Amino acid sequence: MDKCRFCERMSTGDFDFANAHAVAFPDSFPLSEGHTLVIPRIHEPDLFDLDAATRSAVWELVDTVQAHLVGTLAPDGFNIGANVRPAAGQTIPHAHVHVIPRNSGDVTDPRGGVRWVIPDRAPYWNQG
Repeated sequence: MDKCRFCERMSTGDFDFANAHAVAFPDSFPLSEGHTLVIPRIHEPDLFDLDAATRSAVWELVDTVQAHLVGTLAPDGFNIGANVRPAAGQTIPHAHVHVIPRNSGDVTDPRGGVRWVIPDRAPYWNQG
């Protein structure tokens, strides 16, 4: 197996938040200021294959990150997302959840949010 960049980062202690089963750190290619990744401490590629305790810890840390971002950046909203398996766009084979702060006006029309992963189907409001 090739080295996992998330496992390597965890091994250095380079993360902003942590609990028993997960850590969080800034995305290396952020979509917005504060874009953060929450990852399990165990190396598991598929978010759906995490055991219940680990999955719960990941989501608890999502809440911690969100509260921190509200307190520091006061965004107007959030996108929360996970790409699971290559067909869904996962490029790093270690489960992770994106916490992406959003602000009014950061894009011309934010309607549809995560639906834009399939652009032709995103603007459902135009489909009669």
